[in-house]
Amino acid sequence: MSSTVRVATASRAETQRIAAAIASVLVAGDVVVLAGDLGGGKTAFVSGAVPALGSSAPVSSPTFALVHEYPGPVPIVHLDVYRLHRVQDLHDIGVDELLDGEHVVFVEWGDLVTAALPTTHLAVRFELGEAADDRVLVISGLGADWDRRWADLLEALTGCGATML
Repeated sequence: MSSTVRVATASRAETQRIAAAIASVLVAGDVVVLAGDLGGGKTAFVSGAVPALGSSAPVSSPTFALVHEYPGPVPIVHLDVYRLHRVQDLHDIGVDELLDGEHVVFVEWGDLVTAALPTTHLAVRFELGEAADDRVLVISGLGADWDRRWADLLEALTGCGATML
């Protein structure tokens, strides 16, 4: 079973605030799959989640490095798999070690490699809106663990003032 909510944002700061709210319910072992158009806000989302997870590390796009790790109370991994050509490339960069249950893992373009990721994860799809900074985040919790935690996620989103559609 999966649960889904749609949330509207109108700025980078708002996307970051929503990411921070979502991060408040993340725990070690969670995987967040980020998908959507180029420039959709995936890295902006991670830059809001990382400080909320307790890291003061600066966040940048891992497009060319493929993997960024951020220290914190729970170690954070930020992957960008856009440039990978096959699922084996994901294994070659050590994703199996990063999905060890000790990290919170954000995977930009993760919808391209879902077969290599845990079936239980949080998916965030970024849809572009009418205005330049408008986005709709389609947030889906997949797997029994997210079924149990879904109410906490909705409460966090409501608490940050998210506009749910």
